[in-house]
Amino acid sequence: MCGIVGLAGNHGTQARIAAMLASQEHRGPDYHNYWGDPKRGILLGHNRLSIIDLSSASHQPMSDIGQRYWLVFNGEIYNYLELKVELEPHYSFRTGSDSEVLLASYSHWGSACLDRLIGMFAFAIWDCQEHRLFAARDRFGVKPFYFHVDTRGNLSFASEIKALHAAGVPREPDLATWATYLGSGLYDHSPSTFWQDIHALPAGHFLSWHDQKMAIRSWFSLAEAVGDVLDSRSDDEVEAHYLSLLEETIRLRFRADVPVGINLSGGLDSSLLLALIHRTGMDQSKVSAFSFACGDPNYDEWPWVERMLDHTHHPAERVLLQAEDIPQLSSSVHAHQDEPFGGIPTLAYAKLFEHAKSAGVTVLLDGQGMDEQWAGYDYYQKLSDQQPVPTIQGSLHSPIRPQCLRPEFLNHGRAFTPALPFSSLLRNTQFRDICHTKIPRALRFNDRVSMRSSRELREPFLDHRLVILAMQQPSHRKIQGTTGKWFLRHIAEKIMPHRVVEAPKRPLQTPQREWLRGPLAPWVTRLMDRAANCVPEWLDRSAMQREWEAFLRKECDNSFFIWQWISIAEILASNESSSHV
Repeated sequence: MCGIVGLAGNHGTQARIAAMLASQEHRGPDYHNYWGDPKRGILLGHNRLSIIDLSSASHQPMSDIGQRYWLVFNGEIYNYLELKVELEPHYSFRTGSDSEVLLASYSHWGSACLDRLIGMFAFAIWDCQEHRLFAARDRFGVKPFYFHVDTRGNLSFASEIKALHAAGVPREPDLATWATYLGSGLYDHSPSTFWQDIHALPAGHFLSWHDQKMAIRSWFSLAEAVGDVLDSRSDDEVEAHYLSLLEETIRLRFRADVPVGINLSGGLDSSLLLALIHRTGMDQSKVSAFSFACGDPNYDEWPWVERMLDHTHHPAERVLLQAEDIPQLSSSVHAHQDEPFGGIPTLAYAKLFEHAKSAGVTVLLDGQGMDEQWAGYDYYQKLSDQQPVPTIQGSLHSPIRPQCLRPEFLNHGRAFTPALPFSSLLRNTQFRDICHTKIPRALRFNDRVSMRSSRELREPFLDHRLVILAMQQPSHRKIQGTTGKWFLRHIAEKIMPHRVVEAPKRPLQTPQREWLRGPLAPWVTRLMDRAANCVPEWLDRSAMQREWEAFLRKECDNSFFIWQWISIAEILASNESSSHV
């Protein structure tokens, strides 16, 4: 996992590309370099975190043998060894890296290579012969790709938004995105970002740039891959197929020349991940497990973690998050995210990656994606054509407070209507969560907090083959009575301790509400004042105070809107160079 930057057009300078690389050095501290010539209209830069083939031969930017194509790549191609065998009759390999396999794949198959890739990736390739840039992002957008096009058609791109600001793109808030987020709670649901004129390349899309003209096209559609026909095979046939894919995804994601660990909660998904590691024989080196705790038995999952470890005997490290850690962590993580994120659970995750770094573990696996595939959230069980489809679980009250916004600002918000590609409300809701809401924002949060500590995070359960197969299953395999993820639990029962399989799903992982209205209340008050002073044309200070006092009286069970105000203060008020401020 690394960082990529690039300038295509007549605006590139060596100083500008160097500033971009410096801004995201945390993504690749092992090596950085750039290639290109401003006179030829191209500069490509790369920050390297060495994972596969640690030698200097695998440094980037990387060219093919004839130096027609130049690559910068962030991510992993897990099936690179299989592709390499297929390509060896056509290409003379010089390294043992997956990066060179990607370069050879594009050289041989062109854009059609994307369909052959199993992995997480965002990459750009410059064709010196045609003076054309090709860039692509993986199917679910695990790896980031941000870009800006100026009025002359010049293209700037990077793995992080801050690199585009370092390149000179003005740091102006995008009013529509902020109003949508504050007024409806939505973020990461579209190509728009929280910054004006900076966009994300959509997941499963590629970009082509030539002679100041750019085109973006889809290369993967989950709806088309799934289809609207349900899997009619027997339970035994589906179980065998899904379990074999699970085992393969684990084996592929252990391909690394550095230590690999696992993020372990007490839930079904990460426990299943650890059980699969044990089952597939990938644990000969005693993979280390990392789990965070907060010292509150109402939220800590450590007892469930210990039950799983009693079964697998893996070494584990308990990472403690405390209320006094939050102010410093919040400032640091907001600076790395560039945009609002979910709250204290993300800060706990950030501390976990800090601990993994100190332990010398470079790659970590986690269990993201199963709740969306197999309908694990509580609201999946309550779907109704007569009621709005919720986007948040475990809460009885609205997570947002639009009454605290100035009406003229709120009017900037955009309505969001997700596609309905299936005849089933359940599958349409899963599709929304995978493609527009839960998965996109979780992947963004996770990428930034892992790279903040220069750690690579791999998401084996987001292998597209697993997602497609799960989405093709009828509803009775997902929900039975009040039990979500029914079929996954059925599979897990055969390879995990029963008392772990039956662990209850906890919608809240940290005592965010208790801490914000308790020991962190003075800190929250200061940030609320800072936010209101920063954007008085957005926020109604009196209404904010009323909602804050109601929150302190425990009249609501949700603190999302409080964290929204914290994000305004941390992201906007902390940046004195922004002309908006």
